[in-house]
Amino acid sequence: MIEKRAAELARELDAERTHSHQQQQSRSGGRGNISVQFFEKKRRKAWYVRAYSGGDEEICWESWTVKVTVAEPRTESERAKVRKAMEQTLLTTALKIVTCVNTNKDHIPPITTSESNPFPYQINVNQKDASWAARMGIY
Repeated sequence: MIEKRAAELARELDAERTHSHQQQQSRSGGRGNISVQFFEKKRRKAWYVRAYSGGDEEICWESWTVKVTVAEPRTESERAKVRKAMEQTLLTTALKIVTCVNTNKDHIPPITTSESNPFPYQINVNQKDASWAARMGIY
């Protein structure tokens, strides 16, 4: 189940990167954070709360934040090296997260729905520099 969700998340990130890569990119590096939050849907208990603010609430049960620094290559040959280094660093970080999640499963809430994705997730980009996300191809 975790592998299926990880593959879906990777596809979504790749689709977002491909879409945003088509936009014009600025010429400076930057720093920021990418966070992924996983939520559990819980039904609100009080009928009056359900009536006015919806039947379900989403409670975050896990959050991962990755600090990102984007380097700006000066030449085309540097660009390939920088891209390869960024890919390797991101892959290493993602594998560390997957390893940690696979060894510590006792905090994962029970699956109470038959939906294809029982745990909604949200990807947030907190940019400290207006251009770093564009350089990574996130926007």
